[in-house]
Amino acid sequence: MRTRDRYLFIRILEACNADCFMCDFALSRDTFRFSPEDFEDLLPKARDAGVGYVRFTGGEPLMHPDVVELVRSGTAAGMRMSLITNGSQLPRMAAPLADAGLAQVIVSLDGSSGATHDVYRRSPGMFDSGLQGLRAASALGVLPRVNTVVGPHNYTEMPRLQEVLTRAGVRQWELSALKLDRTITYPDADHVRGVCDPIYDADPAALLVPMGKRFYGDTPQEQERYFSRSVTPRAAEPLCHVADDVIYVDGKYGRMYACSCIPHREGDGGPGGAPLREQGVIRLDTPAFRAHADYFRERGPEVCGGCSTTAAGYSDDVARLGAVGAWHY
Repeated sequence: MRTRDRYLFIRILEACNADCFMCDFALSRDTFRFSPEDFEDLLPKARDAGVGYVRFTGGEPLMHPDVVELVRSGTAAGMRMSLITNGSQLPRMAAPLADAGLAQVIVSLDGSSGATHDVYRRSPGMFDSGLQGLRAASALGVLPRVNTVVGPHNYTEMPRLQEVLTRAGVRQWELSALKLDRTITYPDADHVRGVCDPIYDADPAALLVPMGKRFYGDTPQEQERYFSRSVTPRAAEPLCHVADDVIYVDGKYGRMYACSCIPHREGDGGPGGAPLREQGVIRLDTPAFRAHADYFRERGPEVCGGCSTTAAGYSDDVARLGAVGAWHY
């Protein structure tokens, strides 16, 4: 018997208005939009599959013309609704999203000010908009979270960003390692640890502490793999428990995956997801999906080419404790 709800991620579009250098969707003008009708069809099947949390991803979800309607539908169906955004449109969208029942909003911020974030996201004004939107959403009762992509270009700003987010009332923070199709080189690994270890070791009563594992790994073995080979921390062997709890839907291509990282890294090997539709009908948790999920549950720590630090920590927590609190993934 399950003791925790599953998480459904849906990529509702691939268009984006940001030009982030590390992202495949930078300035995409793709026209696909996940429809409200398909979401209404999906919701009862998600409940039957044990889903309690839904997160919209993109692209930039706030570019979807029906995003408020989608959030409202999910909330009415009893789901805790979440979305991840670059924050550019959040100041004007926070109130209608909160009214629709949005439970959590995640904004991507990669520096301690616009002088860094806007340069690397190649989007002037985005840092200030994101921070303003987070404050507005929080005031309306929406849980505010920040995701940060960290690499050699910005790791020295993380202590300052920690202070900025703490003052802004952000409740959750993830630092994810920059992932490119090449080795990420740090001139001095000890300097990275010296700058960033205090972030994770801070008193949570005074400063916001990142979720999950350190972006460079918690153990000496993880850190050696990261700094020498750019292998990001992942679930500790033998099993990845994220694959038990996640269904990620690629709306445009109609595929399901057992983790939000796998569809972005098709070279991970194993089954390439599963069809979302069988004979034209949306179905979740099918035998094809279970075969895919079982493969990554058993082989993920060995074969995966990338992992969220929060997902890696989540899997370890489930293995250690048997359960985790809401929104830890």
